[in-house]
Amino acid sequence: MHLTIENILLVGSLLLLVSIIAGKTSYKFGVPTLLLFLAIGMLAGSDGIGDIHFDDPKLAQFIGIVSLNFILFSGGLDTHWTTVKPILREGIALSTLGVLLTAISLGSFVWFVTDFTIYESLLLGSIVSSTDAAAVFSILRSKSLALKTNLRPTLELESGSNDPMAYVLTIAFLTLVVNQDKSVISIIPVFLQQMILGGIVGFAFGVVSKFIINKIKLDFEGLYPVLVIALMFITFSATDFVGGNGFLAIYLCSVYLGNQDLIHKKTILKMFDGLAWLMQIVLFLTLGLLVFPSQIIPYMGIGLLISLFLIFVARPIGVFLSLMFFKMKLRRRLYISWVGLRGAVPIVFATYPLLEGIDKAHMIFNVVFFISVTSILIQGTTLSIVAKWLNVSLPEQAKKLTPTDLLLAENPKAEMKEMLITRDCFAVDKKIVELGFPKNAIIAMIKRDDSYIIPNGTTKIEADDILIVLADRSSIFDEVDKTFKTYIRPDRV
Repeated sequence: MHLTIENILLVGSLLLLVSIIAGKTSYKFGVPTLLLFLAIGMLAGSDGIGDIHFDDPKLAQFIGIVSLNFILFSGGLDTHWTTVKPILREGIALSTLGVLLTAISLGSFVWFVTDFTIYESLLLGSIVSSTDAAAVFSILRSKSLALKTNLRPTLELESGSNDPMAYVLTIAFLTLVVNQDKSVISIIPVFLQQMILGGIVGFAFGVVSKFIINKIKLDFEGLYPVLVIALMFITFSATDFVGGNGFLAIYLCSVYLGNQDLIHKKTILKMFDGLAWLMQIVLFLTLGLLVFPSQIIPYMGIGLLISLFLIFVARPIGVFLSLMFFKMKLRRRLYISWVGLRGAVPIVFATYPLLEGIDKAHMIFNVVFFISVTSILIQGTTLSIVAKWLNVSLPEQAKKLTPTDLLLAENPKAEMKEMLITRDCFAVDKKIVELGFPKNAIIAMIKRDDSYIIPNGTTKIEADDILIVLADRSSIFDEVDKTFKTYIRPDRV
């Protein structure tokens, strides 16, 4: 079947529906959802029962880049600075030095066991050197893994921030493969330019984006997520235009925005969460369609050998050496090594050699695809088991249902408190977004006279308002008291 304008919406929507329904039941059988999306795409492809002919690496690359924008931006919005700050240095070490060491060690192995040149080997190592944000976010959050001692934020920070490093290495070694006369030293200035400009521009756009979001005063709440999408793409494309790393820029921009007070922030977060899932499904379906399973079979042997070396040798080398100067228990290092999930990102990066038309491009693409599948299949299905073996998981605790759970079922909190605003409180006549409210607390409802108001960032606080405040734990209310300073009659519910 050839995709046309007439049938693309029908075929696409059917594949999307099948993926969602299949994903709902996949974890009952221990199969990661993302792997299922990939399998559905392969079954729908030209080698499968769907017989859909799709062989356009350039279009797949475009879909991949757009999807990664949403996935990384959503992951950044969900990254809380209070949880990331204690492990920031470890996360940066893993996402930079760890990626470099993984690429070099795997590239050296590929050079030893294949007929690849050293630059082609390092190119393959670079393509699969980063952990996949979509795979890590999806599997950790869908399994609701509770991990000890900041392990989870470490893993999520690494997976969200290491794609830029892998991208720069991929482009650098691809340049060396295409231009044999260049030396490794020649790519160092490009590397520094990409990372430095990406960081600076990303943070700058974060500051500017916050100002625009809070000051633009749109008439409809639903336009705010659209505004943020526009700012996201502007950040990526503008950074790329000036020679910086767009992936790094949008991640830093989103981390900054996720930790600021924004108008309609809850709406923005929900919208991006849904869009991130949509993009994950679309990305994996597209890559599944792009792959010809019959072409992978000849490379399964060497692909399995490289994949096992990556999982059991190269990834641990990258983790242990990059974390050697940090105090961390052995079992934590081992678990971080195991959560080296490869997913859609390496497959997207593998389209770059295809478009350049280098000799080993198809072999690289098929080997990378096989590595991603085996990584999700082997590591993705065993995260909970390995966490228990290494004693890094927390025992599940029964959740206490409180009035808060009934009030906001999608955002349960442990404590609730009523606070009365006095006329001399500085918060009077100020918008909620301007209050600098603690990150782990929210104003769930405002009782004003005889009516109840569900507030958003633009809601103004008035004298004699009674705020119903929700917080993760009781100690947060001390910060809330300091924020408002002149509360009277705080009543714990």
